[in-house]
Amino acid sequence: MSHSPTLEFVLGLAMHRQIRSPWQKFKQLKRGYFSLLILAGLIVLSCFAELIFNSKALLVSYQDELYWPIFSDSIEGKQFGLDYEYETNYRQLKKTWQMDSSNHNNFVILPLVPFNPTEVDLLDGLYPPHAPSIENQHYLGTDTIGRDVLVRLVYGFRIAIFFAITLLIVEYLVGVFIGCFMGFLGGAFDLFFQRIIEVWSNIPFLYIVMIMSSLITPGFWSLVLIMALFGWMSMTWYMRSASYKEANRDYVLAAKMMGASNFRIIYKHIIPNSISTIITFIPFSVAGGITALTALDFLSFGLPAPAPSWGELLKQGVDNLDYPWIISSVVISLSFVLMLVTFIGEAIREIFDPKHKVYYE
Repeated sequence: MSHSPTLEFVLGLAMHRQIRSPWQKFKQLKRGYFSLLILAGLIVLSCFAELIFNSKALLVSYQDELYWPIFSDSIEGKQFGLDYEYETNYRQLKKTWQMDSSNHNNFVILPLVPFNPTEVDLLDGLYPPHAPSIENQHYLGTDTIGRDVLVRLVYGFRIAIFFAITLLIVEYLVGVFIGCFMGFLGGAFDLFFQRIIEVWSNIPFLYIVMIMSSLITPGFWSLVLIMALFGWMSMTWYMRSASYKEANRDYVLAAKMMGASNFRIIYKHIIPNSISTIITFIPFSVAGGITALTALDFLSFGLPAPAPSWGELLKQGVDNLDYPWIISSVVISLSFVLMLVTFIGEAIREIFDPKHKVYYE
């Protein structure tokens, strides 16, 4: 018995219809997908920044012997025939050998940008800052004390992104754990933490940072700890609401009847069914971590000098508007990274939107 053309079309459409995985859905959202690829590429690039942005040479060949300065702590200048005992200036060494026609077998291979983030380059005694120059290899110029802006942007990005990710992990571990138990257990446990959150959220965060900065020298981990003490509450509220709703589902009641422990119910049932809440907020939390560290560094309450920092560069740019390459570089970089993170967050939020559950080829 043959089917009618209309019925065959409907059956073919039904067979063609399929539920795609979240990753497949994400790849269909081109703006978010390409933003993720670009951001991942920037993170990988920053992880290998020492191979591209460094004042140490990648390779030195001297008297038929190879040296790998980038993997060494320090090599004195006299090791290569120079007249000083402190660490070799490889840019100077390369120029010296290039000017000496007798050095046919000696050579130096420098990174693409031969400066480190804390190195001051006076450019033969000229007072910094120096404008962008291909000849001097300061492609985005230098800051007010002669440090390369491009190098500090790259290293500052690495610090900012890993700070934001570390802060996110700490806040989410605490927030998800406490929020799930608040929503699932309820009662006195829920009321107790509600009062703690209400009191703790009214403590001025900036004052605490100012007090801590006066007592100790802020570092990466101390700033993560201080910010996590005030950042766990938002995720706690979200997870409390999600857990409270899931706790009354039939599958949770069935697990209780079977004698499952509270921890097992939360770990095996409530968290997996609330995962969309967690994942959706991750990109925006990363953006919040980057801007928070930048703001603290701008106010001089963040990482101590000479750590490369976008906030510190931004402060230099604001204080020295006569040198537009400083502020323009950091503003464009910060805006670009936050735009990528926002596009990723919008794509993730869309694939978990309950209004979009049916996808067609």
